[in-house]
Order: sequence, then C-alpha cells, then structure tokens
Amino acid sequence: MNREVKDTTQGFRTKDGAGVSLVRVLGRNTVKEYDPILMLDSFDSTNPEDYIKGFPMHPHRGIETVTYLRRGSMTHRDSMGNSGTIVDNQVQWMTAGGGIMHEEMPAPMDRMIGVQIWLNLLAKDKMVPPAYKSLSEEDFKYIEDEDSRIKIISGEYKGQKAYQPKYLPLDFYELEIKKDKEIELDTIEGRQVILFTLLGDIEVEGKEVKEKTAITTTDGDKLKIKAKSDETVVLFLQSIPTKEKIAWAGPIVMNTNEDLRRASLDLRNGTFVKQPQE
Repeated sequence: MNREVKDTTQGFRTKDGAGVSLVRVLGRNTVKEYDPILMLDSFDSTNPEDYIKGFPMHPHRGIETVTYLRRGSMTHRDSMGNSGTIVDNQVQWMTAGGGIMHEEMPAPMDRMIGVQIWLNLLAKDKMVPPAYKSLSEEDFKYIEDEDSRIKIISGEYKGQKAYQPKYLPLDFYELEIKKDKEIELDTIEGRQVILFTLLGDIEVEGKEVKEKTAITTTDGDKLKIKAKSDETVVLFLQSIPTKEKIAWAGPIVMNTNEDLRRASLDLRNGTFVKQPQE
C-alpha cells in the first residue's frame, strides 16, 4: 500500500544559539505528529553573518542530536574531550543521554546548507552515558540509477547497511532526484516516515510539497516521490514513535517535570555532566 501525505509543516525563519539565522521546521508544537523527531532546523545561507556566531557551549540531556552538512564547515567540542570539524557531506551524531556540554561553531563558507535533528530517547534511555561519533563518506552507502541517488546515512536500505544507532533505530537517507523523475521507496509498515525538502519542491501521491517543508505520511510499505525542481534533495527519516510523555525545557527533553527539576539542580550543583561510554 502506498503512503500518502498525512501532515505538512512549513519551516519559518528564526534565530537560535548566539544569533544564528535558521529555518525552524519542527519543534514543540509538532512533537506528537512527528514523534520521535523533536526538532528539525535547516541551515541555508550564502551570508556568513547569518551563522558565524554559532552555538557556544550549552547543555543537553535526554536526546540525540544529528547534524548533517550537505555543504559547509562546523567544529564540535564537548565535555567528553571530543573535538573535530565536519565539512561537506559529513555528520556529527551526539548522544546527550544523562548529560553533556557541547558547542558547534560554523566557519564562513560560500554557502552553508544542512540540518540539525533532535531524536528523542526512550524514558529507559534518557540517562545513558553520553557519546559522540562523526560520520563521513566512507560510512555511507549508495544506491543509484540514472534518475536518482539514495545516500544511506544511517540504518539500512535494500541490504545496504550504514551506521546503526544504538538506541532508537533511524533510517536516514538523502535522496537526490532529477526533475520530473519519480522514485519509489520500500518502507516499513508501522513505522513513522518523515520527509524534509531540503532543496526543491516535490510531489507525493499527487500532493505538492514546497521546499523547506516536513511531512509525515500515512502507513504503508511504499512511498513515491516525484521531483518538481531542477535541484531536488529530500531527507528521509524512518523510525519508531516513542509514544511517551514529553517535558521540554530548552536543550533538555525529559518525560516529567520532576526530571526537568532534577536537571536544573544538576546544572546549578555542577553535577550535570555524566561519564562517557568506555
């Protein structure tokens, strides 16, 4: 059965961090519909003044952050001692778990384009030790033909396995589709499928979706996407909804207000940062 468009959410321009101009697509108001994706921010700028001040050191707890740059450069540093720079077609995957401090500082480029996704953790995994991993071209898998290319960033597709998340499963693909061509994807029934139009407009079962828009789909085992623009790049996310209560305060996402109170106390007492995985 083919999936159809269930919900659409158009991104809007806002600022975060130290004044980074970005397009916020998913957030507090979309948690239920897009579970387990809590937030999706899109970067797309040719002006370094939009983003150069970056995201100075700040805390996270209860989530995983996945930052993908199609183009650009961003340097990561965290309380576990990790540091490194991701550039074009690279990913940083951070498990905040029980508590981490980190910063992400972009470098000026001719164009910065990418996303940051917040992936929820189940209640049983909220306080796991923090971890960090960077992914690059050699970690991805590709399936392509004359009309399209599927870049498998995490999860798997048609037997091709890329990075396997330790907690919630996430099939994360970047789809490049030529104008007026259509791709049909196999999907897993019962799982949440979310698309984000990073570049260009698409059509899903007769429904047109503009650039910088996220959609959820009805259930099914097939999904057809038709490109409507000269450059069409779509992000595909497939996972399992947590169906759990959310208590959200800034960069901390837990399950209860008591969890948030404890996190606030930990920040004040200097006990927020947890030990990394061995």
